[in-house]
Formats: sequence, C-alpha cells, structure tokens
Amino acid sequence: MFRIDPARQDLAAEFKSRPFGPHSGELQRLLNRMRSQSLPGRYALLTLVPHREWGLLRLGAARGGMPEIVEGVRYRSAAEAEWDIFKRRWQEMTGQTLAMD
Repeated sequence: MFRIDPARQDLAAEFKSRPFGPHSGELQRLLNRMRSQSLPGRYALLTLVPHREWGLLRLGAARGGMPEIVEGVRYRSAAEAEWDIFKRRWQEMTGQTLAMD
C-alpha cells in the first residue's frame, strides 16, 4: 500500500499550486490514498452558497450516521477549501503538520 512520506513537501506544494490538476503520478497516488480513507470521520465539503461559500463536514462515526458541521470553518473559494482539507488529511495520516500555508 502507498504510504505518505511526510518529507515529500514538494507534493504538498504541487497540490497547493494546482488543487484541481493536472497532477503528477506521485501526487495522484497520494491523493488516491487520502481519498480512500474509511468514510466514518472523513472530511467533506458542504456548499453553503453555490460557487461562493463552503463549509466543512465530518462524516458520521457509523455508516448512515449524521455528519457534523465543523463550526467556525468557512471558505471563500473551492481552492482554499481543498487546500485546507488536504492539510487536515496530511496531518491525520502522517502525524505531522504541513509547514506551508
């Protein structure tokens, strides 16, 4: 199974610069791994105002469970939202915070 190397800050920088692609093969493997996490507890976006404002959800602990809105988290662009979720998943999966904003 593909493991995320926390030293590969270059992949995080690549994602930040082009969150919607195209992505290198290595970044795509990393994204596939991040996006294949089990559903319970996974982050997801909630559209609040179409094409203008998004919120953050955490999926329910059990299949079919109610998702929880992460209070106080709002995004003004899809790119900002994707980058924040990437950073959150990175920290959960590597135990390390990304050093870039």
